Amino acid sequence: MDANESVIHNAVEAAAPRRGWKVWLGLAVAVAVLATVAVKGLSGGAKPAPPQRAVPVATGVARIGDMPVNLSGLGTVVPTDAVTVKTRVDGQIMKIHFREGQLVNAGDLLITIDPRPYQVQLLQAEGQMAKDQSVLRNARMDLARIQSLFDQKIVSRQQLDTQSALVDQCEAAVKADTGSVENAKLNLTYSRITAPVSGKVGLRLVDTGNTVKASDTTGLVTLTPVSPINVLFSVPADNVQNVLDSSRGGKVPVVEVFDRDMTKKLASGTLLAVDNQVDATTGTVRIKAQFANKDGALFPNQFVNARLLVDTLKGALMIPAAAVQRSPNGTFVYVIKPDATVELRIVEPQATEGDVTALRKGLNAGEKVVVSGLDKLRPGSKVLEEGQGAPKAAK
Repeated sequence: MDANESVIHNAVEAAAPRRGWKVWLGLAVAVAVLATVAVKGLSGGAKPAPPQRAVPVATGVARIGDMPVNLSGLGTVVPTDAVTVKTRVDGQIMKIHFREGQLVNAGDLLITIDPRPYQVQLLQAEGQMAKDQSVLRNARMDLARIQSLFDQKIVSRQQLDTQSALVDQCEAAVKADTGSVENAKLNLTYSRITAPVSGKVGLRLVDTGNTVKASDTTGLVTLTPVSPINVLFSVPADNVQNVLDSSRGGKVPVVEVFDRDMTKKLASGTLLAVDNQVDATTGTVRIKAQFANKDGALFPNQFVNARLLVDTLKGALMIPAAAVQRSPNGTFVYVIKPDATVELRIVEPQATEGDVTALRKGLNAGEKVVVSGLDKLRPGSKVLEEGQGAPKAAK
């Protein structure tokens, strides 16, 4: 008889002489003791280990291809010329010949200033010149007569010199009159204000009927060329040599500009110039690129993201940039093995462009790497790729 049976037997024997509720109480106690012993016996045994659950992940494949290497920077759209149109003569504005925001060509008439005062000045200058020319003709004839008399030794040398000096004075007066006439013509020309360059006119700063002066500091209107147009942006000073190398041998590096969110490409142009010194306050170098801007996608003083192509890696091994992780031991990726487990692999990145990273070594083409769900992985973890019954992996 074992210990459990002995306990039950003793309880029954103890209850045999006495009938009633005490018998049942003894039996209940015995059953409770047996149940406790059984539970302890079961809990004392070893629990079987649960099977390892596969981690859902998203993957990418290492591939061979050509990868562009770009330098990016925040830039500003600037016009090739920015002109504030001002008057060069005083007068009343008679007519404005442009519409605000209109595209104009160099030489187009913009504003007419009252020309009548300058027409009067021109007439006065021409009249004075005609008078002085008449005096000059008479002085020259007198000089010829005195010269003849001097040759005949009828008049003195002094008379000849005096008349010759008078002729010189008259010639000088005519020359001054010529300058006055040309000045009056120039002022008359300035009364018609034309566009100095082709571009788009802004909002006018004065209205018809106002009197303007050449000494006014504010202009009449602004004029900015929009085609072609430039973009100024900066790159780190450490990359200047790459920029210079990309433009050697007659090569013209391509520059692309995007909106602020880098989601929409606005225009494509070419490198125009590199500044001649590093900005000591920012450690960057300014670069200017030019764009045809035929569609008007770029607007003066607009903020854009510029991207300059400096090199192309031929036959590079590329993987998604999200797969690359960093630790104190170096840069690594999780590689999926044929048995659906992952292996931690140390890699050496070469360059990153957007969401793609090129590697110098560490992987072979065609190997799969984990792109998302990385925080739940350890070397040897089982994984289940998206599309194989796995839920979408956490980013």
